[in-house]
Amino acid sequence: MVRLVLGLLLCCSLLTSGRAAAADRPEALPLHAGQTQAALAAATRYAVDADATATPAQMFAAADADERFAPLPAGSATFGFVDGAYWFHLRLANVDAADTRWLLVLDYALLDEVDLYVRDVDGHVEHAASGDLRPFAQRAVSYREPNFWLTLTPGRPLDLLLRTQSRSSMQVPLTLYVPSAFMVLTRDAQFGMGLYYGILLALLFYNLILFASLRDRSHFLYSLHVAGFGLVLFCLNGFAFEYFWPDSPWLANAAVPMSMAFAMLAMHLFARDFLELPRRSPLTNRLLLALIGVHLLMLLATPLLPYRTAVLIGTGLVFPGVAAIIAAAVTVARRGFRPALLFLVAWAMLLAGTLGYAAVSFGLLPKTFATEYGMQIGSAAEMIFLSFALAYRWAALRDENERIASEANERLEQRVAERTEALSGALQQLGEVHARLREHSARDGLTGVFNRRYFEQMFAPQLAECLEHARPYSLLIADLDHFKRVNDDHGHLTGDDCLRGIAAILQRCAGDGGAVARFGGEEFVVLMPDTDELGARRTAEAIRQRVAAEVFALAGGRQLRLTVSIGAATVADGTAVAAEALLRRADDALYEAKRGGRNRVVQGSAAA
Repeated sequence: MVRLVLGLLLCCSLLTSGRAAAADRPEALPLHAGQTQAALAAATRYAVDADATATPAQMFAAADADERFAPLPAGSATFGFVDGAYWFHLRLANVDAADTRWLLVLDYALLDEVDLYVRDVDGHVEHAASGDLRPFAQRAVSYREPNFWLTLTPGRPLDLLLRTQSRSSMQVPLTLYVPSAFMVLTRDAQFGMGLYYGILLALLFYNLILFASLRDRSHFLYSLHVAGFGLVLFCLNGFAFEYFWPDSPWLANAAVPMSMAFAMLAMHLFARDFLELPRRSPLTNRLLLALIGVHLLMLLATPLLPYRTAVLIGTGLVFPGVAAIIAAAVTVARRGFRPALLFLVAWAMLLAGTLGYAAVSFGLLPKTFATEYGMQIGSAAEMIFLSFALAYRWAALRDENERIASEANERLEQRVAERTEALSGALQQLGEVHARLREHSARDGLTGVFNRRYFEQMFAPQLAECLEHARPYSLLIADLDHFKRVNDDHGHLTGDDCLRGIAAILQRCAGDGGAVARFGGEEFVVLMPDTDELGARRTAEAIRQRVAAEVFALAGGRQLRLTVSIGAATVADGTAVAAEALLRRADDALYEAKRGGRNRVVQGSAAA
């Protein structure tokens, strides 16, 4: 009975104040024919209710008297973490718009309590409530952000009074949509978000499969990083409340700081493992271990802490966490760990989006498309680049292990027997990884040109295509002369440098139309579609001359020169020949060049 009396008194008060101040109301925001949406920041005024005790009647009266309310600062409804309640007032008038049913949307999913009071011209007030402290089913439309239906009849302007109170960041951007425009908005937003989360799921399962296959801990920790970051954004965007726990407002709020703590924990674990900090930088390793402990403690303590405290601590920890990871990556990169450079590139993309979002939460930056969705864009790019970085890291570890094994064979012969049993397991695993990498790699690890496996896959189809269209095709086989002496006299590292230099010469001479592959040892092949016999000979001569002119520097100021023998074979327009026959023809020409004194080009016989 008491509640009924109080309700009647409230309505009477609102009716009286509405009629008394009708003549003094600021001009309403007009909605015209053909208009489908309207951003309301310019027409919105706000007031701060520090002790959160003001009533709707008091705030309507203040708005009518043009008291307490002020325009949005710099046109932005982003205030950071604040106390008390915030009231927003605006007036709407349907001038000649055909649509009378509009949807008011608050473009921020984490507001706790949102109360809308709508006053008609006759003083009648209607109330609706939303926010993530209320069940999701209370929302006008099942959408991740708070929203309310409005009926805007021509000639009957409406006064809107919106009360918001939240323990999270106070962000209240208001937009008005007709139903058709809102459907377009949700379609495009759902498509974009679906694409983003699809990328995350693909990366998650891809790296879990690699972990199961390779037993590499980095892939598992990377999967935790992807899952943690995806869960954070799923909560921040309001999808978790909409799809996971719509009937649990407590969990909708607690999941935000918990997911933040989990994401930061997984991020630091992955960074520490990827950068090999225990071995490469013990000091930054201890720093990240301390931060890992802090985030683990936050993850356990978050359900017991007040929401505001947990969110402020979690958001604040983003800044030192990011700084620590960057410092660790820069440290190991300066010490020669090249995968750390890719890590830094990927991290910079995530950093921009994450810091931008955190700055908006603290009210340091305005809420724009770049700051609102930059974290999704940056994190997607970061996770894709980190996948590349993981692959690059495997290649770097492979090269490093090969170098260590070679040095061990040369310098530690006395200890090989003692270490064989200890290294056998690691070498066996390394061999398995090498086999898998070779199967999935088209490039030669030493020279950077195509490998023989790729050549064998590409040669026959490429030749067949040229023959089918009556185009010429040429093949060169180049072999370095007396290359065994280079390895014997100067060492394999010098030999490797020579092979890389020769491969670079071959690629420059082959041009964009040719393809260079390492056929084996010091032997290379050059595939030249659409190249006749004259063009093949010119390319071969250019290769021979450039190799002969190249000077390789040795220790002590010495110099090394090499020569190359080349066999060429060409199939003319409309001539049918098998791939094996063309390869044999070029190989025979190569041996003829060897027998003829080396450092020469021999064109193979035109016979099939």
